Amino acid sequence: MTHAAEQQASTLITIGVCLLSAAAAAGALAVWHRRRARARADALVLVALRQNALSPTEFEHALAALCRRDGCTEVRVVGGAGDLGADVIARAPDGRRIVLQAKRYRHARSVGSQDVQRFGGTARTVHAADVAAVVTTARAFTAPAQAYAAKAGILLMAAKPLAAWESRTGPAPWE
Repeated sequence: MTHAAEQQASTLITIGVCLLSAAAAAGALAVWHRRRARARADALVLVALRQNALSPTEFEHALAALCRRDGCTEVRVVGGAGDLGADVIARAPDGRRIVLQAKRYRHARSVGSQDVQRFGGTARTVHAADVAAVVTTARAFTAPAQAYAAKAGILLMAAKPLAAWESRTGPAPWE
């Protein structure tokens, strides 16, 4: 190979390396922007959660934001028609699969046994939950709902423990 050909090959390699570096930097920047946008959206929805000013869908997104904040991965909001009882699915920091059912109710209301039973019928069999929890803005769960949840291994989190989770003064449902 001639000196000119070697120089040309070296120049092409340098250009290729520069292009690959630029593409990698652009990709990293795009990921950073997506994460930053997600963090801003999560912060806004958590403020709305503190103010109890969320729609049912926004409540699901707030629970997902709490999961992400507390180290969960693979966090997905899956609620809506045909969700088969799962509103948020995530992977806990220790690898367990978390399935949350979100119940955005008035504070004065209690969550009844039927809601918990419907979720119990799908949490493990359909969604393969290691941790199944019903999380609500309501003040409490009825006694029959609590009895069923205890038998089915479903965790219940009402408004007060939810506020403690949000403020980091209480545990997440999987802890």
